[in-house]
Amino acid sequence: MKKIITLFMLFTFLIGCKDDPKNEETSEDAVSETTSEELPLPIQIANANGIEKFNELDELNFTFNVKVNDTLRSERAWKWFPKSKKVELTEKGETISYTQGDSLIEKTLAVDQKFINDSYWLLFPYQLMWSDFESTYNEKGMAPISNEEMKMLTVSYKGKGGYSPDDSYHIFFGDDNMIREWTYVSSTGRELTTTWEDYETFKGIPIAKMHKSADSSFQLYFTDITFK
Repeated sequence: MKKIITLFMLFTFLIGCKDDPKNEETSEDAVSETTSEELPLPIQIANANGIEKFNELDELNFTFNVKVNDTLRSERAWKWFPKSKKVELTEKGETISYTQGDSLIEKTLAVDQKFINDSYWLLFPYQLMWSDFESTYNEKGMAPISNEEMKMLTVSYKGKGGYSPDDSYHIFFGDDNMIREWTYVSSTGRELTTTWEDYETFKGIPIAKMHKSADSSFQLYFTDITFK
């Protein structure tokens, strides 16, 4: 299981860190002039996952957990105030807070890396509107865990900066534009494939509370979710 643990270490600290999650307002005028079927696919996915509801939130609370072979490797409790860009982490009995966009010292920079990672897992569909990337779409792709035929979108960042440039994601989703599985590929070619499952809706926002590998030896999941 050394491979799983190594991928976990890489993935949880380097995944998708392109841009800070941010409260960007969508253009209601542009959307009103275009039917949902005519919108670009990334926007359709973000909309299906309730991005307009995110813009109404004042506070998000969630705990990010990772188990490897039934051993709890990470447990991080977050408070996030997207309108003021304030973030608070409680981990191992210590609480640290900072404001996104401020000049960060080494300690808070490390916290920001964790936050970007964890919030990517929580709200990745929104990154399809929040961040810059290149993408390719296949109407039919074979999902790697279920072996079911699904739609497939590949998102590549191509050296856009952030904590881990040059990574990419193969996203598998259904006609409802909800992600069911994905494969993360690092710039060095390392891969991790997990499910997106156990969806629950909070304030109109569907959250996949569980992500696990094919053999369930790797489980990343969310608890204590409250949106206000």
